[in-house]
Amino acid sequence: MLHVSTPAFEHHDDLLGIGEASPRLSWTVTTDLPGWQQAAYEIELSDGTATGRVESRDSVLVPWPGTPLRSRERRGARVRVHGADGSAGAWSDWSYAEAGLLDPADWRADAAAPPLELLDAPDGPAPLLRREFTARAPVERARLYVSAHGTYEIELNGRVVGDDVLAPGWSSYGHRLLYRTHDVTGLLREGGNALGATLADGWYRGRIGFAGGRTGVYGDRTALIAQLEITYAGGGTDVVTTDGSWRCASGPVTAASLYDGEHHDARLLPAGWSEPGFDDSSWLPADPLPHDAALLAAPTGPPIRRTETLRPAAILTGPSGETILDFGQNIAGRLRVRVQGPAGHTITLRHAEVLEDGALGVRPLRGAAALDRYTLRGDAGPETYEPRFTTHGFRYAQIDDWPGELDPAAVEAAVEAAIEAVVCHTDMRAAGDFTCSDPLLNRLHDNVRWSMRGNYVGLPTDCPQRDERLGWTGDIQVFAPTAAFLYACAGPLTSWLADLAADQAQAGTVPPYVPWVELKSAPTPTAAWGDAAVLVPWVLYERTGDLGVLAAQYASMTAWVDQVAALTHDHLWDEGFQFGDWLDPAAPPEHPGRARTDHALVATACHAWSARVLADAAALLGHSGDAARYAALAGEVRAAFRREFVTPSGRLACDTQTAYALALHLDLLDGPEQRERAGRRLVELVAADDHRIGTGFVGTPLVCDALCSVGAYDTAYALLTQRECPSWLYPVTMGATTVWERWDSMLPDGRINPGEMTSFNHYALGAVADFLHRTVAGLAPAEPGYRRLRIAPRPGGGLTHASARLDTPYGPAAVSWTTDGGTLTVEATVPPGTSALVELPGAEPREVGAGTHTFTARL
Repeated sequence: MLHVSTPAFEHHDDLLGIGEASPRLSWTVTTDLPGWQQAAYEIELSDGTATGRVESRDSVLVPWPGTPLRSRERRGARVRVHGADGSAGAWSDWSYAEAGLLDPADWRADAAAPPLELLDAPDGPAPLLRREFTARAPVERARLYVSAHGTYEIELNGRVVGDDVLAPGWSSYGHRLLYRTHDVTGLLREGGNALGATLADGWYRGRIGFAGGRTGVYGDRTALIAQLEITYAGGGTDVVTTDGSWRCASGPVTAASLYDGEHHDARLLPAGWSEPGFDDSSWLPADPLPHDAALLAAPTGPPIRRTETLRPAAILTGPSGETILDFGQNIAGRLRVRVQGPAGHTITLRHAEVLEDGALGVRPLRGAAALDRYTLRGDAGPETYEPRFTTHGFRYAQIDDWPGELDPAAVEAAVEAAIEAVVCHTDMRAAGDFTCSDPLLNRLHDNVRWSMRGNYVGLPTDCPQRDERLGWTGDIQVFAPTAAFLYACAGPLTSWLADLAADQAQAGTVPPYVPWVELKSAPTPTAAWGDAAVLVPWVLYERTGDLGVLAAQYASMTAWVDQVAALTHDHLWDEGFQFGDWLDPAAPPEHPGRARTDHALVATACHAWSARVLADAAALLGHSGDAARYAALAGEVRAAFRREFVTPSGRLACDTQTAYALALHLDLLDGPEQRERAGRRLVELVAADDHRIGTGFVGTPLVCDALCSVGAYDTAYALLTQRECPSWLYPVTMGATTVWERWDSMLPDGRINPGEMTSFNHYALGAVADFLHRTVAGLAPAEPGYRRLRIAPRPGGGLTHASARLDTPYGPAAVSWTTDGGTLTVEATVPPGTSALVELPGAEPREVGAGTHTFTARL
């Protein structure tokens, strides 16, 4: 049996409105033929293009074989493969992709802006916009291309179009504004039709950032950009665009803020406002504003969506008698309520991640009110309300002024039916998972996954609850390997990297967060954070095999390394501001950057790392001169690091876990003697700390690997399974359902850490999950894109079993192991078209082909 999947286009799951004219194709093979390898492929396109037999093992991101797609063109592809054993599969089913508007000249729409008199201060009301039009014949096809300066929800004939949340998401609006393509054929009807939109400030005009933030960062006018293209069954087309003919009025959303929440007065919703025949004669005309269509870009990944709903796990009574719902899980999202009461009655919904003294712990919100208000219309039946232009980070919700009584004992079932939490995040496809015999490690892994979900609301951010939610570069730099395992995030991260490169070019350096919003001062180069420009593209290449991401980011990568090289003195980066080993557990709450590890050591090590990775990327891209130059630079920085920070015996000038982790993991030492001494000292330091964490953002992702690199697996496991603070499992023992920003975001006595930066949903320290996947379970890439796997579990820590599975670019891979006495039994699934290097304790390495395998070894 040989079955070929339908081809995938680039990294898309949504194939309507793609932005690539020549999309690369990928496919996977399912077969029971052991050791199967592809020898050749054939591709056919629906326009008749055929490659014939192409002798190649490639099946991931294969170049587009036909003429480039034109705007709006829909074209299908199918594949047939031939095995090295002479096997041949049938043709796959067809897969179809449709291009969006690929040329700025395709855009005819103005930006329709509500008049200023309908806008209050930023984070103010969300006006309504509408326009009627006529479909003059039966409709064969209709596409709506839509974006906004602000966030929007668009309706057609009274029906909401699409399932996006907070569309169009946040990008570096001055360089790139994403649009979405919707098939609205089924919503149109012959004759009268109406388009309507609700438009809020969002990231464009609303408040962004900490310390009071900024408003109007991208402009002082919100506007809708929409283009509806209708193709009639009998021939002919019509185009309806945003322009000055649209009408505007105030709506029920009287205030909308990403941080502070939404106020909705249902009495102010005009019935039928987005349907034809509505009387909008009293509405005001929109102002048609010019916009740069060259900034409009099709998305490379999925939008923000509602992905799950949670019912209350418990109904609590606070110290002042307040009703608090516990949803059992910290999320990014909002509430959906079904409520009945008199017209004009207002309910208030408050949110928090944790409780303190039985009440909502709101101090970690800082300047974010996280409060929604709904004023009832007074319907005869229940009214349903869910905010549309905000999200909150919360596990607990306080319900104030609910009409009637919310008695936990009497109406628990009624409350569960009336109130639910809606999880919202970028709708990335789940890719990998991990489990083991330790329930606490399983909960830790679940927490890491939930933190990624909560912190990828449009782009990779740092926390979903407070007045920040920025795309910090250092956070995703350390977390990218874990992210790439848990979710198919190449598309979303590719989009964010495009923003990084654009903001870097404008700001003159890689900003500490992207999109860049200047809050206090201009950005300055900072190690580990700026190194995201090099290391995140490299991780995506390693995990997906996508050489294109390196090509797209190459100018950004070289600009960063060249800039840092110019800042160094004798190749040491020892001047300027640095975040350093941020949130070292020894740093005082009020000074999170006061780490024990010298900032210059961290910065110089990161410089060596990025230079070495850039040399490898240059070689892969065929830039041989650059490859030699950056390899030489990496060697010179490495030598400078040793001169400045390493004694001849292998001791480091900074006697910290992070210093040794960097030196060992990044191969900055000279020879086996120095490695042996440095490794022994790292073990001593970890043991001296009673196997508790002594690392911050920089050292945490590396310390377990560094220990294992010198054979100290027992120490790595003791560190991994420690339950006392600071440790990965301490938050789990305290009931955490996401990863905390600080090792002690909640103190052992149940009090919230007094530091200003105290989030309970922050994925950076969850980067250890990559170690769980690669070393505890033993599933890792040996070649880019998992074309060759490394199966190398290293049992320890009292675990009796562990497993990991991953949807690789070649198909599902899995490793699971159990121990029985002194015997290790490993089962592995190797996808067709790949091979695996198997390295088990005490056994010689061996190569195996595709299929399901069982191995044993003595421990």
